[in-house]
Amino acid sequence: MDLKTFELLARYNVWSTHKLNQVMKNISNDDFNANHGLYFKSIAGTLNHLLVGEHYLWFPRFLAKPSPVLKLNTIIENDKDKLISQLEDKAHNWIDFLKDVDVEKFKYDLQYKTSTGKDMKLPYAATLLHVFNHGTHHRGQITAALTSMGYLCPEIDLVYMLIEENQPT
Repeated sequence: MDLKTFELLARYNVWSTHKLNQVMKNISNDDFNANHGLYFKSIAGTLNHLLVGEHYLWFPRFLAKPSPVLKLNTIIENDKDKLISQLEDKAHNWIDFLKDVDVEKFKYDLQYKTSTGKDMKLPYAATLLHVFNHGTHHRGQITAALTSMGYLCPEIDLVYMLIEENQPT
């Protein structure tokens, strides 16, 4: 893994979060909060999980700061618009993080305490890859739920971001 790959994934995370959030703004609160059989039940629950995982747990760990004790299904924000806004705003933190990251760390382990207080050591680069892959996984679950309800979802495959980025201006 190299820095350019992570920069691409961070841009994709921002782009796909934004694209999906455009749809989220237009769905009913009932559809947003209904149990759709997702791992975190609702779209609201899944988006809160992304907020918890990516931004409240993993981000501080990569900054070598303690992460809070939070369950993965913690509801941080009940208001749909505020939740969507937080996810979109916080996605940019990863881009900023990568501007200053010491790439030498990619060769070593990330040491942190889990949300249950257990000491953990995992490969730094692979764990950072997990953070971005995790978001992709859950956005896919959400788009499946939206499609099953009849909402039109954007194409959020990475290749569509690349096509957009490479369009003449």
